[in-house]
Amino acid sequence: MATQATAQRRLSFLQIAIALQTLTIFLQAVSAGLLLTASYGETLHSVGARVMYGASMLYVLAAVLAWRPGGGPLRPVLHACGFLVLASVQVVLGIAHVPSVHLPLGVLMFGLSLLALARR
Repeated sequence: MATQATAQRRLSFLQIAIALQTLTIFLQAVSAGLLLTASYGETLHSVGARVMYGASMLYVLAAVLAWRPGGGPLRPVLHACGFLVLASVQVVLGIAHVPSVHLPLGVLMFGLSLLALARR
């Protein structure tokens, strides 16, 4: 009984981590718009990138905790690690100022994050 409650709590932590990641990606899209229209947009987008990357790392941690001690499936860990790779590529492309790939990848990441959230 205690293990079922623990697994349920870890699943909730995983849902929260995915929701936080999805929210931060959405806020990155908002700050990208501000990047084009406001003087503080670049700062906001830069800070948001760090927060989004941290949320992706939290997603990996939550997936590992749901898998290893909780006895859950390995698939969320693979998804989370893949997402962290995408986030890393996104950050590199943003720093290199390659908007032709950076913007579509951001849209893809938001869609994948929504899909992961809907599956949980």
